[in-house]
Amino acid sequence: MSDETTLARRIAALRGSDRVLSGGRMGVPLGGLLSDLVETAPELYDMDALPDMYGDGVVARLEERVAELLGMEAAAFFPTGTMAQQVALRCWAGRTGNPTVALHPLSHLERFERSAYVQVSGLRGVHTTDEPRTPTAAEIRELAEPFGTLTLELPLRDAGFLLPTWEELVEVVEAAREREAVVHFDGARLWECTEHFGVGLQEIAALADSVYVSFYKSIGGISGAALAGPATLIEEARTWRHRYGGTVFQQWPAALSALAGLERELPRLPEYVAHAKVVAKALREGFAEAGVPWSRVHPEVPHTHRFQVWLPYEADALTEAGTLLAEETRTTLFGGRWMPAPVPGLSFTEVTVADSALAWTAADVREAVGALLERLDRPEREGGGR
Repeated sequence: MSDETTLARRIAALRGSDRVLSGGRMGVPLGGLLSDLVETAPELYDMDALPDMYGDGVVARLEERVAELLGMEAAAFFPTGTMAQQVALRCWAGRTGNPTVALHPLSHLERFERSAYVQVSGLRGVHTTDEPRTPTAAEIRELAEPFGTLTLELPLRDAGFLLPTWEELVEVVEAAREREAVVHFDGARLWECTEHFGVGLQEIAALADSVYVSFYKSIGGISGAALAGPATLIEEARTWRHRYGGTVFQQWPAALSALAGLERELPRLPEYVAHAKVVAKALREGFAEAGVPWSRVHPEVPHTHRFQVWLPYEADALTEAGTLLAEETRTTLFGGRWMPAPVPGLSFTEVTVADSALAWTAADVREAVGALLERLDRPEREGGGR
């Protein structure tokens, strides 16, 4: 089958599921998203107010709310996180006089932004470590060349949504200060880090000179991001936002959905993080009970409500088994796609534990694992080959 047909079938199976452990947002149709926004918006903002124009109104209210939550002087709304980060790094390079950015090779800046910080902003990067984790203070102190800005992705998604300990994070920031560098947090998912660190958002953000946060990651907004920091930096960032084409005429749907996420999802993230630990343990037990020759839930104890699962089967076969499970039992275990791992013969997927997963007991998870693996051995059915 074509990739488009496989995707359409997978989404249809997800939408038809009564129980979803991970991947529920992908199955929400456009009408449902619009209905949800219409229902919640009156509780968040005056619906008799005029729509925003170039960043005022509800967009300005969202910016105030983000600055308040992070304990920063100001915040600016951006249509994308990629743009927000480019502007932040460009502003800091101008202020420090050093265009070198210290960053992890697995960071979003390197892997998913097409080297924009180099190609568009004229900066250059130096890698903090090749290890699949955040850098240590010693590694920051030992970097062979000066750098103007240290960026830290919290959590580091491609390493398994990993976080350092709070003490390690403080030490890394202190090491950057010793190098006379500023610190920028790629906090697309910063919202979900408080439980692991054991401190609040303001205390985390206070370590950095600037912080970027996403509105569609963690809290379920439509789109958009914010850059928060000193008022003078944010004033300059607004100028560069305009130059980059990010001062959009109206963005009220994104702003309203972001306010809704901050109101409804943000307080629930600690509950999701706690349940992710239950789910991760049950998955490990389910793989062991099913006799899987090798498996890994990474990290073994999740740092946030997201983690990776690795299995020794082909990605297409796992995707097909998951689709069959959803079609036949109305149960979706892994709603996201399986991807070939860097190691041949292994595949991995990302698990997000949110509202739809809270009703799942450990026994439910183990049972669904067994049902999924049973379908791996099923002969190809007509019209639905792996």
